[in-house]
Parts: sequence; structure tokens; C-alpha cells
Amino acid sequence: MGHIINGKQLSAEVLQQVAADVAALKAELGVTLGLAVVLVGDDPASQVYVRNKVRQAGEAGIRSIEHRLPADTSQATLNALVDSLNHDPKVHGILVQLPLPDHLDEDDIIAAINPDKDVDGFHPLNVGALAAAQPGLVPCTPLGCMIMLQQAHGNLSGKHAVVIGRSNIVGKPMAALLLQASCTVTIAHSRTRDIAAVCRDADILVAAVGRPELVKADWIKPGATVIDVGINAIERDGKRKLVGDVDFVDVAPVAGAITPVPGGVGPMTIACLMKNTVTAARKQLSDIQPAVAVGQS
Repeated sequence: MGHIINGKQLSAEVLQQVAADVAALKAELGVTLGLAVVLVGDDPASQVYVRNKVRQAGEAGIRSIEHRLPADTSQATLNALVDSLNHDPKVHGILVQLPLPDHLDEDDIIAAINPDKDVDGFHPLNVGALAAAQPGLVPCTPLGCMIMLQQAHGNLSGKHAVVIGRSNIVGKPMAALLLQASCTVTIAHSRTRDIAAVCRDADILVAAVGRPELVKADWIKPGATVIDVGINAIERDGKRKLVGDVDFVDVAPVAGAITPVPGGVGPMTIACLMKNTVTAARKQLSDIQPAVAVGQS
């Protein structure tokens, strides 16, 4: 059995550092960090995600500002809300929970968010900054994956990393971060020929394709590190169960290290959202003078 990378434990460490950073910013500048969370409609999964994000923000000392809108909210109304949050100095991060109802243009909403407050890291300017290896806000899930990989390996330079999936949210930014770490990177996807053979050459395999238990043991180089981003609900033995894109039971004996589902990448994604909120706030507050305590001059 390979080493199981404990996302719950590692995310707790990240959140502990976030809480310390939030407290330090409040002590130095007298500012309470604010995270605006916008939820449109009543999608059950989105409601769970938002509830978890709000809870984690509170535990880290970040003030949550929730905006829950009906499913029939217009594009103009949502854009106007985002614009108001962009100009609110008490809001340091803005998260619009995806997916949005079908009649709303997600790309338009993402582009409407001030890139300095885009804690999801989806704005085109932040995407471009990541591609150019410039400072910016990085998508939370790939950022969490990188923290896990660095804990497992330390220096990633020279390793062959295969990313299964080419989404803008995970696959592409994951590949960009791995390139920045001097990995040799291959992106595999639905059109890749003999995808199992491609994966067998990987020192690091990141599965982010949304297909339950796609990756089997014979896809894995012995001793490889496997990061499973997938979260899929399936029925098994008459019960609902969450599984990843990797067949954990099959793959774990072959892998050198592996993330479980649940309890792996998921907790790290929320922890990195809080980490991004601190990063965003620091940039916005960089020109504010430190608070002067009473009795000091």
C-alpha cells in the first residue's frame, strides 16, 4: 500500500497559517478580511460547497458576506452585484459559485470580477499571469495539488507529470504549475491514443477528468505519486458512494503515494481558497499604513 496523502491534515495546516496571517493583518492594519460568496439558484451540491466555504472562512477569521440569489436572476442583476462587490473596500475576495444556471454566461461573470479579488483564479488576467509565470491568483484545486506534491516529493524538478484532463479549472492550470516546478508535462485527454501507456510513463499522475474509477493499477508506474481530483457520486451495493477518477483499491498497492476520495484534494481546495483570500487582501492593502495603537505616536 502506497503512502496515503492526508488532505484533511494538510488542509488544517494551511488553514492554521491562514488564520495566523489574517490575525496579523488585522493587528497591523486594523482590517478584517472579507470574502463575498455569491450563490445563484438552489443546486444541492453548490449549497454544500458554499456552506463549507463559509464555515472555513469563519474558522480562519475571515468575514463571509453571502449573497443568495434566485435561479431566475438576470445577467444584468448578477453583473451589477459583482460590480458593487468590486468597489466595496470591505470585500477582499469574490467567489461566484459555479455552475451557474444555464441562462447565465459564466465567462461574462468571471471576466466581470476584479482580477485582484478573483480568489477562484479564473479571470483571464490571472490565467494569463499563470501561463507567463507572473504573480497572480492561482485556481484553488491545482494550488492545493501542488502543495500536496511538494509535501510528498520536495523538489519536483525533472519528474515526468501526466495530467489527465484539459479543463480551464484544473487540467490546464495544473500543467502550468507543474511546468513552473520544472517537470516534464504531458496533458492526456479523451483523444489521447493509448492513454494507459502514456500514464504508465508518469512519475506524477494527476487525474482530473470526471470519470469514476477510470484509472486502474495497470496505468501506474510502480512507485508513482497519484493525485485524484475527481469527485463522482455512484451507486454501489444499493448505497450512494463518492469515488474519484482513480480506482483507489486497485491503484493504492502500486502507487508510491496517493490521495483518497473523499479526504484528499477536496479539503485542500477550500483551504487554498482561504489562502488566496489572504494573497488578494495583501495586494489590495499594500498601500495602507499600519494601525497606530492608542497611546502611541
